[in-house]
Amino acid sequence: MQNKKLQSINKQQEYNEYVQQKIPKPTYLKNCLWAFVVGGLICVFGQFIGSIFKNMGLDQDEVATATAIVLVFLGAFLTGLGVYDQLGKRAGAGSIVPITGFANSIVSPAMEFKREGYIFGVAAKMFVLAGPVLVYGFGSSVIVGLLYYFLGK
Repeated sequence: MQNKKLQSINKQQEYNEYVQQKIPKPTYLKNCLWAFVVGGLICVFGQFIGSIFKNMGLDQDEVATATAIVLVFLGAFLTGLGVYDQLGKRAGAGSIVPITGFANSIVSPAMEFKREGYIFGVAAKMFVLAGPVLVYGFGSSVIVGLLYYFLGK
């Protein structure tokens, strides 16, 4: 009985070593470079859109609002076409961090659960991914604001 347990443990260890040899090693430098380039290009495109709005005569607050609206729309639109998901596979965090990634995180679950109906599918699942991010983002901003208020004076 003891001998069978040892053999089983040895086989498990051999299998784990075999699996570790076969798992592809991530290329961290390449992934970081892609994320940097794609995220930077999204931001450059956002700056370009902002410059267009500024040249149209909008003030700074209006430019920021209009640029954010256009970027969210484009992120949602490209997600609907399936383009943004392909971009995300290559760019990783470079496509998630900008505001376009927020649009993607809302539209993707909504599209996935559309077959369940507009109420229990689209509406109920829309914020599955973005909801926790919003909750913790708002919560941490309230905490930081309170700390600043009480400790900053």
